[in-house]
Amino acid sequence: MTRFVRWAAVTAAAAMLVSGCTGGGSGDGDASSGSSGKLDWGRCRATAEAPAPGRGWQCATLQVPLDWTKPDGETIGLALIRAKATGDNRIGSLLFNFGGPGGSGVSMMPSYADTVSSLRERYDVVSWDPRGVGSSKGIRCRSDEEIQAAEAVDASPDTPVEETAYFKDAASFGQGCEKAAGKLMAHVSTTDTARDMDRLRQVLGDAKMHYFGISYGTELGGVYAHLFPKKVGRLVLDAVVDPAADTVGHAENQTRGFQRALNGYLESTGQDPEQGTRKIADLLERIDADPLPTSSERELTQSLAVTGIVVSLYSKTAWPGLTRALETAEDGDGSELLALADLYYERDASGRYGTTTHSQRVISCLDDKRRPTAEEAKRLLPEFEKISPVFGPFLGWDTAGWCHDWPVAGQYDSPEVSAPGAAPILVVGNTGDPATPYEGARRMADELGEGVGVVLTWEGEGHGAYGSGSDCVDSAVNAYLLAGTTPKDGRVCS
Repeated sequence: MTRFVRWAAVTAAAAMLVSGCTGGGSGDGDASSGSSGKLDWGRCRATAEAPAPGRGWQCATLQVPLDWTKPDGETIGLALIRAKATGDNRIGSLLFNFGGPGGSGVSMMPSYADTVSSLRERYDVVSWDPRGVGSSKGIRCRSDEEIQAAEAVDASPDTPVEETAYFKDAASFGQGCEKAAGKLMAHVSTTDTARDMDRLRQVLGDAKMHYFGISYGTELGGVYAHLFPKKVGRLVLDAVVDPAADTVGHAENQTRGFQRALNGYLESTGQDPEQGTRKIADLLERIDADPLPTSSERELTQSLAVTGIVVSLYSKTAWPGLTRALETAEDGDGSELLALADLYYERDASGRYGTTTHSQRVISCLDDKRRPTAEEAKRLLPEFEKISPVFGPFLGWDTAGWCHDWPVAGQYDSPEVSAPGAAPILVVGNTGDPATPYEGARRMADELGEGVGVVLTWEGEGHGAYGSGSDCVDSAVNAYLLAGTTPKDGRVCS
C-alpha cells in the first residue's frame, strides 16, 4: 500500500543523490495554556531513525499536551533539533517541516543545512519530529517481515481474489497502527501539530512564527496561519499541496502531476510521451502477470515497479537512473527498479524498513474525512486511467484502500487555511512538480486570502523549487526571509 500524494519527497531526493475541523482562526491566540516550560538543549545522540549530526547541532525535547482540548492533561515529548544563527544580526528562529506527513525533521535538518546556509546567518534553524513521527512517539504499524510479505499484494487489483486481498491487507494495516499507537491514534492530526508549532514558537521566545514548509509542510503551514493569523511572521510554502482538494481530488492531482513529469522525462530522452507511456504501461502489465526476478530473493511486482518509477520523477537528477532501471527491466531484471522502490520505503541492506509511510498514513487518515468505497473507486478508474495508464490504476484504487476500515474517523474533507489579517505568506509553485502539481500554489494563495498569499512561480522540474538550481527563486526567498521583501504576486522565474 502506498500513497504518493503527501510523501516526504525531499528525503527521497537526498537519498537518490549518493483535526476536528480546524474551525475559525484564533486571531489573537497562542496555543492554549499549560506551562510552556523551558527547553534543555544538549548534544544530539544517534537514534534508530537518524545518526548523530556533526558539530553545531543541539537537540531537546518539548512537552506538549497529548490532547489539546485538555491542555493541562497528559503530555507527550517532541524531539527537536537546531543550529544557532552564525551571524550577529539574528532575526529569530526559522522552523522547518520537510513534508510527509511522516517525515523526520530531526534526521533531515542537518542534511539540509548547506542549502539554507545563507538563512542560518540570521536565523536559528529548527526542526522537529511531529507527534507520531520518528523520535516523537513514531508509529510502526507492521514488522519488517510483515511489510515484505505485503509486497505480494496487488495495489491495482484485477480480479475478485486480488481485490479481497487488497482490502484485507488495508484493514490489517489499520489494525496494526491502532495496536501500536493506542490513544495517540486520535491525536496526530495536522491541527494538533499546528498547535504544537505555536507552543514551540512560544518556548523558543519568538513573538512571530517564521516557517519554511515543503510539500505536506505547506498544508501544515496553511493550517497554522488559519489558527494563528496574528502570529504569522515570514512563512514560505514550497511545493504546495492543494488545500481545496479532498481525498479524490488529491489523487487526481497526483495522477496528472506524475504523468506530466513522466512526459517531461520521456521528452528529455527523445521519446514521444504518448508512445513512451504506452511502452511503460505494457511493461507494467507484463510484470503484473509475471513478476521479475532480481539479484536478491525478492521479486519485482507491478506495485513495486510503479513505486520505483515514481521515486525517480521527484528530481531530474534521478532521471538517468530511471532510464537504466527501465532498460534492465525490459531485459528481464527487476533489480534496479526494486532498489528505487526500496528508497521510498526506506529499506536498508539488512531488510529493515523505515516508518515514514506508517506515520504518514496514520496522520492523513485522521485528517481525511472522505472514505470512498470500493465501488466508488471502480467508477473512478476509467477517468484515472485516461489521465495516466501508468499511475492512474494505482492512485484510483488508493482512494478506497488507503483508509479502508480505518479505526479512527477522519476530521475534514479539506483543510481550512484562510488567514485574514495575516502578514504576506510566500507561496512557491513549480510548473513541473510531480507530487504537488503547480495548480495547488495558486489555490493555496487564493484560500489564504487577498493580500496574504503571494505566488512565486518557477518554470522547472522536480518536487520543490528552493535550492533546486534557480538563482531567481533562491534570491527571492532569501530576500523575503532575511529582509522582509515580498516579491510581486505572480512573479515568474524561468
